[in-house]
Amino acid sequence: MTKGRPGSDPRVRCANAPNNLTDQNLKIVIIDESAVRAAILEEGLREAGFTQVVRIAEMTNLLARVYAIDPDVILIDLENPSRDVLEQMFQVSRVVKRPVAMFVDQSDTASIQASVDAGVSAYIVDGLKKERIKPILDTCISRFNAFARLQGEVDRARNALEERKVIDRAKGVLMKAKNLTEEESYARMRRAAMNENKKIVEIAQSILTAAEMLK
Repeated sequence: MTKGRPGSDPRVRCANAPNNLTDQNLKIVIIDESAVRAAILEEGLREAGFTQVVRIAEMTNLLARVYAIDPDVILIDLENPSRDVLEQMFQVSRVVKRPVAMFVDQSDTASIQASVDAGVSAYIVDGLKKERIKPILDTCISRFNAFARLQGEVDRARNALEERKVIDRAKGVLMKAKNLTEEESYARMRRAAMNENKKIVEIAQSILTAAEMLK
């Protein structure tokens, strides 16, 4: 798994979680101000064989603390969170791009929806029991990976559409400038791409750039 190092730009961090749910080398961060409640999570993780467990008990500069640890999975425990605290934790989920499981003692529909929107992989209400930690962790990672795959497919489809638009615009430029048919314009770009060892979309973009400069 490729990871950013402390001090690197967090906006370009890898969004992939480990596929092996039983990987006991996972680095897991627990965000919990309560030592008693954090101990439940730690015990459940250690009984499941996870040894790289780090607790963050201080909420100031939280994102910086998470980046410095660079965890594979994040477990957040909030006994009775306020709206502000919940939003702070949702911000962690939105930015860090790691599997996040959040434990709360009570919640409402708005908070649950907000957790989904923030990308929280598992939102557990009144379920902080050590014997549940391993199944919840597995579910959290599975959901994160499933969403990441879906997001990847959406991104690839979006990029393909944008590339097609660029190519179509470049074909239009060639058709007008060289009096070519659509097929001839595309064939010319394809030959140029092969000769220059570039993608067709790169050739198309250079055509559009040149046409813009000549206006």
